[in-house]
Amino acid sequence: MAHEASFRDIQVSSSEIGVRTISLNDLWQSLKSGYDDFHATPALGVFLTGLLYLLFALLLTLFVVGKNLLPLIFPIVAGFTLLGPAVSVGIFEMSRRRERGLEVSWRSTFDFVHSSAFAPILALSLAMMLLYLAWLASAEFLFFGLFGDHPPASASDFATQLMTTRRGAGLIFYGCLLGFIFAFIALAISAVAFPLLLDRPVSAATAVVTSIRAVTSNLLVMMVWGLIVVVLLIAGAAVFLIGLAAVLPILGHATWHLYRRVVA
Repeated sequence: MAHEASFRDIQVSSSEIGVRTISLNDLWQSLKSGYDDFHATPALGVFLTGLLYLLFALLLTLFVVGKNLLPLIFPIVAGFTLLGPAVSVGIFEMSRRRERGLEVSWRSTFDFVHSSAFAPILALSLAMMLLYLAWLASAEFLFFGLFGDHPPASASDFATQLMTTRRGAGLIFYGCLLGFIFAFIALAISAVAFPLLLDRPVSAATAVVTSIRAVTSNLLVMMVWGLIVVVLLIAGAAVFLIGLAAVLPILGHATWHLYRRVVA
Protein backbone atom coordinates (compact mmCIF):
# COMPACT_ATOMS: atom_id res chain seq x y z
CA MET A 1 0.00 0.00 0.00
CA ALA A 2 2.90 2.38 0.79
CA HIS A 3 4.47 1.63 -2.59
CA GLU A 4 1.17 2.38 -4.34
CA ALA A 5 0.78 5.66 -2.43
CA SER A 6 4.25 6.84 -3.43
CA PHE A 7 3.58 5.78 -7.01
CA ARG A 8 0.54 8.03 -7.10
CA ASP A 9 2.53 11.07 -5.97
CA ILE A 10 3.86 11.38 -9.54
CA GLN A 11 1.17 12.82 -11.79
CA VAL A 12 0.91 11.52 -15.36
CA SER A 13 -0.25 13.82 -18.16
CA SER A 14 -2.60 12.83 -20.96
CA SER A 15 0.17 13.05 -23.56
CA GLU A 16 2.08 10.33 -21.70
CA ILE A 17 -0.83 7.89 -21.96
CA GLY A 18 -1.09 5.94 -25.20
CA VAL A 19 -4.42 4.96 -26.76
CA ARG A 20 -4.67 1.82 -28.88
CA THR A 21 -6.94 1.06 -31.80
CA ILE A 22 -9.24 -1.82 -30.89
CA SER A 23 -11.63 -4.05 -32.82
CA LEU A 24 -15.02 -5.63 -32.21
CA ASN A 25 -13.21 -8.76 -31.03
CA ASP A 26 -11.81 -6.74 -28.14
CA LEU A 27 -15.36 -6.03 -27.00
CA TRP A 28 -16.17 -9.73 -27.03
CA GLN A 29 -12.98 -10.62 -25.15
CA SER A 30 -13.70 -7.89 -22.58
CA LEU A 31 -17.17 -9.31 -21.98
CA LYS A 32 -15.72 -12.82 -21.56
CA SER A 33 -13.14 -11.57 -19.08
CA GLY A 34 -15.86 -9.60 -17.30
CA TYR A 35 -17.94 -12.73 -16.91
CA ASP A 36 -14.92 -14.62 -15.54
CA ASP A 37 -14.37 -11.91 -12.92
CA PHE A 38 -18.03 -11.94 -11.95
CA HIS A 39 -18.05 -15.74 -11.74
CA ALA A 40 -15.05 -15.63 -9.39
CA THR A 41 -16.82 -13.36 -6.82
CA PRO A 42 -20.51 -13.17 -7.76
CA ALA A 43 -21.91 -12.24 -4.34
CA LEU A 44 -19.60 -9.26 -3.93
CA GLY A 45 -20.31 -8.04 -7.44
CA VAL A 46 -24.07 -8.25 -7.00
CA PHE A 47 -23.91 -6.31 -3.75
CA LEU A 48 -21.67 -3.54 -5.03
CA THR A 49 -23.61 -2.71 -8.18
CA GLY A 50 -26.80 -4.63 -8.69
CA LEU A 51 -28.63 -4.28 -5.39
CA LEU A 52 -27.49 -0.75 -4.55
CA TYR A 53 -28.19 0.47 -8.08
CA LEU A 54 -31.69 -1.02 -8.13
CA LEU A 55 -32.53 0.24 -4.65
CA PHE A 56 -31.53 3.76 -5.59
CA ALA A 57 -33.60 3.57 -8.80
CA LEU A 58 -36.63 2.22 -6.93
CA LEU A 59 -36.56 4.87 -4.22
CA LEU A 60 -36.22 7.72 -6.68
CA THR A 61 -38.96 6.31 -8.91
CA LEU A 62 -41.34 6.06 -5.96
CA PHE A 63 -40.53 9.66 -5.07
CA VAL A 64 -41.34 10.82 -8.58
CA VAL A 65 -44.64 8.91 -8.62
CA GLY A 66 -45.55 10.65 -5.39
CA LYS A 67 -44.85 14.00 -7.05
CA ASN A 68 -47.20 13.15 -9.92
CA LEU A 69 -44.37 13.20 -12.45
CA LEU A 70 -45.23 9.79 -13.89
CA PRO A 71 -44.15 10.67 -17.47
CA LEU A 72 -40.61 11.34 -16.21
CA ILE A 73 -40.11 7.84 -14.80
CA PHE A 74 -38.53 6.60 -18.03
CA PRO A 75 -35.97 9.43 -18.22
CA ILE A 76 -35.14 8.88 -14.54
CA VAL A 77 -34.57 5.15 -14.89
CA ALA A 78 -32.89 5.37 -18.31
CA GLY A 79 -30.65 8.15 -17.05
CA PHE A 80 -29.16 5.86 -14.41
CA THR A 81 -26.93 4.52 -17.17
CA LEU A 82 -25.15 7.89 -16.98
CA LEU A 83 -24.25 7.09 -13.38
CA GLY A 84 -23.22 3.50 -14.13
CA PRO A 85 -19.45 4.14 -14.31
CA ALA A 86 -19.46 6.08 -11.03
CA VAL A 87 -21.50 3.37 -9.27
CA SER A 88 -19.18 0.66 -10.63
CA VAL A 89 -15.88 1.96 -9.21
CA GLY A 90 -15.84 -0.86 -6.67
CA ILE A 91 -16.26 -3.39 -9.47
CA PHE A 92 -13.34 -1.85 -11.37
CA GLU A 93 -11.22 -2.14 -8.23
CA MET A 94 -12.15 -5.82 -7.91
CA SER A 95 -10.98 -6.53 -11.46
CA ARG A 96 -7.81 -4.49 -10.93
CA ARG A 97 -6.89 -6.41 -7.80
CA ARG A 98 -7.75 -9.79 -9.32
CA GLU A 99 -5.63 -9.00 -12.39
CA ARG A 100 -2.64 -8.21 -10.15
CA GLY A 101 -3.11 -11.25 -7.93
CA LEU A 102 -4.09 -9.16 -4.90
CA GLU A 103 -6.69 -10.00 -2.27
CA VAL A 104 -10.29 -9.40 -3.35
CA SER A 105 -12.59 -8.93 -0.36
CA TRP A 106 -15.31 -6.62 0.93
CA ARG A 107 -12.74 -4.45 2.66
CA SER A 108 -10.05 -4.39 -0.02
CA THR A 109 -12.57 -3.32 -2.65
CA PHE A 110 -12.81 0.08 -0.97
CA ASP A 111 -9.09 0.59 -0.32
CA PHE A 112 -9.04 3.27 -3.03
CA VAL A 113 -11.00 5.52 -0.65
CA HIS A 114 -7.80 5.94 1.38
CA SER A 115 -5.62 6.67 -1.66
CA SER A 116 -4.96 9.82 -3.67
CA ALA A 117 -7.23 8.40 -6.36
CA PHE A 118 -10.32 9.07 -4.23
CA ALA A 119 -10.44 12.86 -4.73
CA PRO A 120 -10.45 12.78 -8.57
CA ILE A 121 -12.88 9.85 -8.55
CA LEU A 122 -15.22 11.84 -6.32
CA ALA A 123 -14.88 14.90 -8.55
CA LEU A 124 -15.70 12.91 -11.68
CA SER A 125 -18.61 11.20 -9.92
CA LEU A 126 -20.07 14.61 -9.06
CA ALA A 127 -19.63 15.66 -12.69
CA MET A 128 -21.58 12.58 -13.82
CA MET A 129 -24.29 13.41 -11.28
CA LEU A 130 -24.56 16.93 -12.70
CA LEU A 131 -24.83 15.44 -16.19
CA TYR A 132 -27.65 13.20 -14.94
CA LEU A 133 -29.48 16.17 -13.41
CA ALA A 134 -29.04 18.11 -16.66
CA TRP A 135 -30.59 15.17 -18.52
CA LEU A 136 -33.60 15.15 -16.17
CA ALA A 137 -34.03 18.92 -16.49
CA SER A 138 -33.89 18.65 -20.29
CA ALA A 139 -36.39 15.78 -20.32
CA GLU A 140 -38.75 17.74 -18.05
CA PHE A 141 -38.42 20.86 -20.21
CA LEU A 142 -39.18 18.84 -23.34
CA PHE A 143 -42.20 17.11 -21.79
CA PHE A 144 -43.85 20.24 -20.43
CA GLY A 145 -42.97 22.11 -23.61
CA LEU A 146 -45.03 19.60 -25.58
CA PHE A 147 -47.78 18.75 -23.10
CA GLY A 148 -48.10 22.07 -21.28
CA ASP A 149 -48.91 22.47 -17.61
CA HIS A 150 -51.58 19.74 -17.69
CA PRO A 151 -49.85 16.37 -17.70
CA PRO A 152 -51.81 13.16 -18.48
CA ALA A 153 -54.13 12.07 -15.70
CA SER A 154 -52.91 8.47 -15.58
CA ALA A 155 -50.34 6.09 -17.00
CA SER A 156 -52.86 4.70 -19.50
CA ASP A 157 -53.82 8.22 -20.60
CA PHE A 158 -50.16 9.10 -21.07
CA ALA A 159 -49.52 5.91 -23.07
CA THR A 160 -52.52 6.66 -25.30
CA GLN A 161 -51.36 10.21 -26.00
CA LEU A 162 -47.81 9.04 -26.53
CA MET A 163 -48.78 6.54 -29.22
CA THR A 164 -51.68 8.29 -30.93
CA THR A 165 -51.00 12.02 -30.91
CA ARG A 166 -48.60 14.30 -32.76
CA ARG A 167 -47.07 15.66 -29.58
CA GLY A 168 -46.58 12.09 -28.36
CA ALA A 169 -44.62 11.28 -31.51
CA GLY A 170 -42.63 14.47 -30.99
CA LEU A 171 -41.81 13.45 -27.43
CA ILE A 172 -40.54 10.07 -28.63
CA PHE A 173 -38.43 11.53 -31.44
CA TYR A 174 -36.90 14.46 -29.59
CA GLY A 175 -36.59 12.44 -26.39
CA CYS A 176 -34.56 9.75 -28.16
CA LEU A 177 -32.41 12.40 -29.86
CA LEU A 178 -31.79 14.14 -26.55
CA GLY A 179 -31.04 10.84 -24.86
CA PHE A 180 -28.52 9.92 -27.54
CA ILE A 181 -26.69 13.21 -27.08
CA PHE A 182 -26.43 12.80 -23.31
CA ALA A 183 -25.48 9.13 -23.63
CA PHE A 184 -22.69 9.96 -26.08
CA ILE A 185 -21.34 12.69 -23.80
CA ALA A 186 -21.37 10.26 -20.86
CA LEU A 187 -19.63 7.58 -22.93
CA ALA A 188 -16.98 10.01 -24.16
CA ILE A 189 -16.02 11.40 -20.76
CA SER A 190 -16.28 8.23 -18.67
CA ALA A 191 -15.64 5.20 -20.92
CA VAL A 192 -12.15 4.67 -19.51
CA ALA A 193 -11.86 7.59 -17.07
CA PHE A 194 -12.82 5.80 -13.85
CA PRO A 195 -10.64 2.71 -14.45
CA LEU A 196 -7.78 5.04 -15.42
CA LEU A 197 -8.11 6.96 -12.15
CA LEU A 198 -7.79 3.69 -10.23
CA ASP A 199 -4.87 2.47 -12.30
CA ARG A 200 -2.69 5.55 -12.88
CA PRO A 201 -1.73 8.68 -10.90
CA VAL A 202 -3.78 11.12 -13.00
CA SER A 203 -6.13 14.02 -12.36
CA ALA A 204 -9.84 13.93 -13.19
CA ALA A 205 -9.24 16.28 -16.13
CA THR A 206 -6.50 14.05 -17.54
CA ALA A 207 -8.74 10.99 -17.18
CA VAL A 208 -11.57 12.73 -19.05
CA VAL A 209 -9.26 13.92 -21.85
CA THR A 210 -7.82 10.42 -22.23
CA SER A 211 -11.32 8.92 -22.29
CA ILE A 212 -12.39 11.32 -25.05
CA ARG A 213 -9.26 10.38 -27.01
CA ALA A 214 -10.02 6.68 -26.57
CA VAL A 215 -13.60 7.09 -27.80
CA THR A 216 -12.81 9.34 -30.76
CA SER A 217 -9.93 7.08 -31.83
CA ASN A 218 -12.26 4.05 -31.80
CA LEU A 219 -15.55 5.78 -32.57
CA LEU A 220 -17.37 2.96 -34.34
CA VAL A 221 -16.22 0.26 -31.92
CA MET A 222 -17.07 2.38 -28.87
CA MET A 223 -20.51 3.17 -30.33
CA VAL A 224 -21.07 -0.57 -30.66
CA TRP A 225 -19.95 -0.94 -27.04
CA GLY A 226 -22.53 1.64 -25.98
CA LEU A 227 -25.19 -0.28 -27.92
CA ILE A 228 -24.15 -3.55 -26.26
CA VAL A 229 -24.47 -1.92 -22.84
CA VAL A 230 -27.98 -0.64 -23.64
CA VAL A 231 -29.14 -4.01 -25.04
CA LEU A 232 -27.81 -5.96 -22.05
CA LEU A 233 -29.40 -3.50 -19.60
CA ILE A 234 -32.76 -3.80 -21.37
CA ALA A 235 -32.46 -7.60 -21.35
CA GLY A 236 -31.63 -7.58 -17.65
CA ALA A 237 -34.50 -5.22 -16.84
CA ALA A 238 -36.98 -7.27 -18.86
CA VAL A 239 -36.99 -10.03 -16.21
CA PHE A 240 -38.58 -7.83 -13.54
CA LEU A 241 -35.19 -6.08 -13.13
CA ILE A 242 -33.76 -9.27 -11.58
CA GLY A 243 -31.37 -9.80 -14.46
CA LEU A 244 -29.67 -6.50 -13.71
CA ALA A 245 -28.16 -8.02 -10.57
CA ALA A 246 -25.87 -10.04 -12.87
CA VAL A 247 -25.72 -7.75 -15.92
CA LEU A 248 -24.47 -4.69 -14.03
CA PRO A 249 -21.47 -6.39 -12.35
CA ILE A 250 -20.50 -8.18 -15.59
CA LEU A 251 -20.58 -4.90 -17.50
CA GLY A 252 -18.53 -3.26 -14.74
CA HIS A 253 -15.84 -5.95 -14.91
CA ALA A 254 -15.92 -5.89 -18.72
CA THR A 255 -15.40 -2.12 -18.69
CA TRP A 256 -12.17 -2.59 -16.74
CA HIS A 257 -10.89 -5.10 -19.28
CA LEU A 258 -11.93 -2.85 -22.16
CA TYR A 259 -9.93 -0.07 -20.53
CA ARG A 260 -6.89 -2.34 -20.34
CA ARG A 261 -7.20 -3.07 -24.05
CA VAL A 262 -7.66 0.49 -25.25
CA VAL A 263 -5.22 2.35 -22.95
CA ALA A 264 -1.57 1.49 -23.52
